[in-house]
Amino acid sequence: MTADPSARTPITLPDGRPVPRFTGDERSMLEDWLDHHRGTLALKCAGLDDAQVRLASAEPSTLTLLGLVQHLAEVERNWFQRVVAGLDVPPVFEDRGGFALDPARGLDEVLGVWRREVARGRELCAGLTLEDTGRITEGPAVGAEVSLRWVLIHLVEEYARHNGHADLLRERIDGVTGA
Repeated sequence: MTADPSARTPITLPDGRPVPRFTGDERSMLEDWLDHHRGTLALKCAGLDDAQVRLASAEPSTLTLLGLVQHLAEVERNWFQRVVAGLDVPPVFEDRGGFALDPARGLDEVLGVWRREVARGRELCAGLTLEDTGRITEGPAVGAEVSLRWVLIHLVEEYARHNGHADLLRERIDGVTGA
């Protein structure tokens, strides 16, 4: 008999990020990897002030850590609320992509918004199976049916890609490298 993978004691890294489980069902593993990448994004912002998270990577790019967090709040809202749950919700920020910075909006506020979007997505998906579907709401595939499995895989990919950007941004800001 095997143990219930959802009943395991979570393992965390010294920096506080959860380690994705090594065995278990597909849903738990996908959610663990997504949480790991979410934790990596938060770690990349840890200990920085509002001015630092507004520093762009390198000209001509205007990409910033603050913009990445805003963008991923928009990503969370789009895929879980609009696509999976079929809700008609407005953008989180004025710029639907989330990258535009507002001088009055700082890191603490943006991280709070991002965390609320993450929590709302978890809430909406809690009773769903990986086979449950939603509909893409914009872009070239508008109207296409998409499974929760696909959405979770896509979000792992989206965070992994942007965490690569966050690595470079953080190194440019203060020289900190690594996970």
